[in-house]
Amino acid sequence: MIARLRSVLHARNLEFLRDRSTLVFTLLLPVMLVIGMGFVFGGPERALFKVGVLTDRIERASHPFLRERYIDFIAMPAEGEALRKLTHQQVDLLVDLREPPRYWVNTDSPKGYIVERLLLAAAPGAQRQPVSGAALRYIDWLFPGILGMNMMFSCLFGVGYVVLRYRKSGFLKRLHATPLTAFEFLSAQVLSRLALIMFVTSVLYAGIGAIIRFHSAGSVLLLLLLAILGALSMIALGLTVAARFSSEELVGGMLNLLTWPMMLLSGIWFSLEGSPRWVQWLAHVFPLTHMLDAARAVMLDGAGLLQIIPDLVFLAATALAFLAFGAWSFRWRID
Repeated sequence: MIARLRSVLHARNLEFLRDRSTLVFTLLLPVMLVIGMGFVFGGPERALFKVGVLTDRIERASHPFLRERYIDFIAMPAEGEALRKLTHQQVDLLVDLREPPRYWVNTDSPKGYIVERLLLAAAPGAQRQPVSGAALRYIDWLFPGILGMNMMFSCLFGVGYVVLRYRKSGFLKRLHATPLTAFEFLSAQVLSRLALIMFVTSVLYAGIGAIIRFHSAGSVLLLLLLAILGALSMIALGLTVAARFSSEELVGGMLNLLTWPMMLLSGIWFSLEGSPRWVQWLAHVFPLTHMLDAARAVMLDGAGLLQIIPDLVFLAATALAFLAFGAWSFRWRID
């Protein structure tokens, strides 16, 4: 028995080691995740307060208040958007340090009271403009991220492994003998997975909403349209991974290579506001980022169709691009 076990173990080890692409993914993925986590969570000690500054670019030497420690100063060129964040207590204070200096403070915010004292010590003549508004609960902000994460895993892994299993079992080889085209086959897979995901997401939305009473200020129909386009984009992305490859380890590695950066950078658990510009730019490469940004705008701020059109266009364009590329690169059989 020991000899047989050793023989099978040796054969499996050789099979894995000779699959160079899988071996590279296995070795590089943890390293890339650690480096990514270091960029996101590393750096100096975290700030205690967030202050919005009405400017395109912050120059700390331009005002004594901007040199205060333990305050994260965030450039906010749009006053309306900045005031919305202050109302929801997503920033603790909003300042305009141009002459004459003025500031806005949320009178319902304990942090706003403290950081206002720091401002007045550095700029005693600043004009005070109070606003009010209760802080959004973390669960209200988190809820779209949880639904989006569930959709991401269902879209990528649910489609990628199904197509891979069809290829390895020879089912695709038999389908190839029929008049069915690659685009038709992939479209059917997309629509099937889309129907399942939308059913599950709708049940979760209604069920969890009945339990926790989350904040939702916008249109449910607009959220449905957004969910459909977001799911289509991520399903098509999963199909591009499974379109050609036949190695389960390789497909699994590539899917993980897609899901982990989205989990870290797409705003599921925390906001990237205040992070380096290049991190925010990288985050907007992923369809999940656009879906969550638009979903939170609708649910938390009551945004309408016009406000989220850029995100909808991005999701629709990527869905078509991924599906077209998947159909072009699709392989029916294992060579």
